[in-house]
Amino acid sequence: MGLLNLGTPLTWDETSKYADHVREHGITQFLHIWDEAKDRDGDELLWGDELEYMVIAFDDETRMRNSLSVKPKFLPVSTKASLTSTLISQILPVTVTSFPRLGVPGTFTEPHFSPDGAKSSHSLFLPEETISQHARYLVADTNMRSRKASKLTVNLPLFIDERTPRPFLDPTIPPRRPLHAEDADAMNGAALIDHIYMDALCFGAGCCCLQLTFQSCNIEEARRMYDALVPMGPIMLALTAASPIWRGYLSDVDCRWSVLSGCYDDRTAEERGREPLKENKYVIPKSRFDSVDLYISTDRNNKPAYNDIDVPYNQEIYTRVVNHGIDELLSKHMAHIFIRDPLVVFSETVDEDDETSNDHFENLQSTSWQTVRFKPPPPKSPMGWRVEFRSMEVQLTDFENAAFVVFVVLLSRAVLAFSLNFYIPISKVDENMSRAQKRDAVRQGKFFFRKNVLPPGYISPTMTTPLSSGSSSPLGWQDGNPPKEAKLRNGFPRVPPPPMPVDTPVEDEYEEMSMEEIFSGKGATFPGLLGLVEAYLDTLDINPSERLQISQYVDLVRRRANGSLLTTASWMREFVRSHPSYKFDSVVSQEINYDLMVAIDEIERAVLRVPEFLPQDYARMDCMNRNTSHKNSTIAV
Repeated sequence: MGLLNLGTPLTWDETSKYADHVREHGITQFLHIWDEAKDRDGDELLWGDELEYMVIAFDDETRMRNSLSVKPKFLPVSTKASLTSTLISQILPVTVTSFPRLGVPGTFTEPHFSPDGAKSSHSLFLPEETISQHARYLVADTNMRSRKASKLTVNLPLFIDERTPRPFLDPTIPPRRPLHAEDADAMNGAALIDHIYMDALCFGAGCCCLQLTFQSCNIEEARRMYDALVPMGPIMLALTAASPIWRGYLSDVDCRWSVLSGCYDDRTAEERGREPLKENKYVIPKSRFDSVDLYISTDRNNKPAYNDIDVPYNQEIYTRVVNHGIDELLSKHMAHIFIRDPLVVFSETVDEDDETSNDHFENLQSTSWQTVRFKPPPPKSPMGWRVEFRSMEVQLTDFENAAFVVFVVLLSRAVLAFSLNFYIPISKVDENMSRAQKRDAVRQGKFFFRKNVLPPGYISPTMTTPLSSGSSSPLGWQDGNPPKEAKLRNGFPRVPPPPMPVDTPVEDEYEEMSMEEIFSGKGATFPGLLGLVEAYLDTLDINPSERLQISQYVDLVRRRANGSLLTTASWMREFVRSHPSYKFDSVVSQEINYDLMVAIDEIERAVLRVPEFLPQDYARMDCMNRNTSHKNSTIAV
């Protein structure tokens, strides 16, 4: 949600009165940034990854687990070592995407708190203490519920096991007189049969993820990178799937994304299209937290047909941005973000200097949570144009997290170095997002992907034999040999357009592929993502030890993609279903949860080897010495 400003947050009634003010000044701030940075060029590649942790308290006497809302995501690079050194014995940081028993009555916070005092969310399950006491979060929770005029509702399909009661209606929904008017909704249809019911922002905000931000050479390179990563969002979501358990039940999905989407959905009934528009201006197809709606690059590869879904946008904002000299695609992107209302406004920041501040712009920009985010530089900042890749789920070990980060970084360089084309229609990206979350999607699913990603003139699956009409290849490589680069960089030369371009029908440009085909290749024109990365590595002047380390990372990605190593979600599901105390009723008990967390900690410390999940000889990135014994456990999230 952006920087945690200090100040006095306004109520929803007060905030809504300033919505137009925030939009007007927010776009003014963006236009000042544009004027200052539109011609900026030559920024070097800088990138950083963001990992979020949960803090787990192990109760060795009772084998129980509880949770606090502690999310140390703003600590420095040495986060895990720093955090571990400050925590007392039996309390450990772990990189788990979702805590399996968050919201199970009386069992998930240390110390115990009652949900009866949940003033901000009105949740039946989560106490007020699970929300950060920073005013921004408390007010955001309240304001989203107030704007929507109802509680947030998420229903996740339950995994139906051999002895799961049918029909299933969550027995943990409190059978008591409602504390709040909307509490009755849970027993009157809001909680769906055969689903896991969640009712508060914290179920989504309490998730952890793995995110990656790149600095680009200039705005055009940033827009090309943004578009290239859009189709990769669902692919990497499926490959990093790590959250099959919710509120103490096995779900029939493997990922967090639909929970996030539901938890951050503040659309009214009118905006959802369920009632005629009267108080609101737009029917909005998606939540604030969802997949990307619009490609934004002016690259010749970006055909209008790829932007094939309904994208409502603020016509007044759009006209203003276009009249400022900005192209239609980027103008529409900004105007689409500006259909939203601000969630939190601080009284101290209502009036700002629009030439030196970007708070109003970020108020809307940073509360549009999509799989990829296009990030203008802050005013008067040394930072350049950036792109944030946001879909990946956090993994259990430093090795896995490093592997996926390095893979995405290398793929981003291959996209620029080889002028790759990943475009498919946005509607197919949305379909892939749905497929990516299904149980065991990596091994069982098919995904839409482009058949030929190579620029005109390339025929070799390994990218080593470019066609050339002269002494130079289409990439400008002399005699077809790539130059050796000392380091990753920005500012790659573009491939010239073919002399006689062929306009292929969009529907003929993509097909359904398995995850293994997407990563390892299919046919003569598609070398696979791993082949592209290997070809790019061949252009780098790196020493053998570095190449070996990278090859270990790439091999992990390959084996997850071909199914020879389980995803985190599949391993967790199998752990639960093979536990001696599991009753095949979809319930993940306190005892099972404890043993799962112990196993996760022991895997991370390389004490426990799980060959179906990680290579036997995987190299750990951070050899922390944690001499912790386990008997039982609790958790602080």
